[in-house]
Amino acid sequence: MEATAQGIISEKTPTIEISNLVKQYPQTAAPSVNDFSLTCREGEIVGLLGHNGAGKSTTLKCVTGILPFNSGSIKICGYDIKSAPVKAKLCFGYVSDKHDVFVKMTGLQYINFMADAYGVNKSDCLQRLEELDGLFSLGERLNEPISNYSHGMRQKVCMMGSLIHRPKLWILDEPMIGLDPHTSSKVSGFMRDYADGGNTIIFSSHNVGSVQKICDRAVIINKGVKTDDFRLADFHAEKGDLEDYFLSRAAEDAAEVSAE
Repeated sequence: MEATAQGIISEKTPTIEISNLVKQYPQTAAPSVNDFSLTCREGEIVGLLGHNGAGKSTTLKCVTGILPFNSGSIKICGYDIKSAPVKAKLCFGYVSDKHDVFVKMTGLQYINFMADAYGVNKSDCLQRLEELDGLFSLGERLNEPISNYSHGMRQKVCMMGSLIHRPKLWILDEPMIGLDPHTSSKVSGFMRDYADGGNTIIFSSHNVGSVQKICDRAVIINKGVKTDDFRLADFHAEKGDLEDYFLSRAAEDAAEVSAE
């Protein structure tokens, strides 16, 4: 069982273990992610909160193996993303903020492609597809080319493809952008049920309301550095409103920059 400044964290199995992660792009003077460490466990929904450019997306892309990193280590379900990349990647599903997808495929072809990539058999795929369409409600539109889809529909089919193998870890970058309010509400409820089933969810956002509503923990990133990591139930009891706190921290950071 691990003790932190925020109290005792449960002894559930770690799903993500990030240790002293550093990522610096060649053209930048300072690291985009600097000495970042984070452990997420079964049953948790963790929100990475920060302004645009804070390092949230870069962190998630390092976790998924999309981006190489300069130093540190990342383990997914015990598998090192560098030394055992295939085993690590089989453990998660990822939804980017760009919704990059094969637009010449139909939605159904894309989901079947994802199922094949992760070794999901046909009967399980059909059952899971039915369950996921109950959540995302694409219906007959799944038979259309993705090139015909709106931004929100592409978000939905990307989410469906990322969940078809029921990953232990679900990683999302700005997941609610493009979703209508009804679907956002359904996805929020699904996230809670999915985490309660022994899985882990981590997503990035600059929307304080989404993090406050959905997450068990909030991790605030500023200029690539983790400044806060707390359980929201404890935070509300001690400090009140997360948005007020986040804005006050942003104001403090801005004042420090002005003073330099």
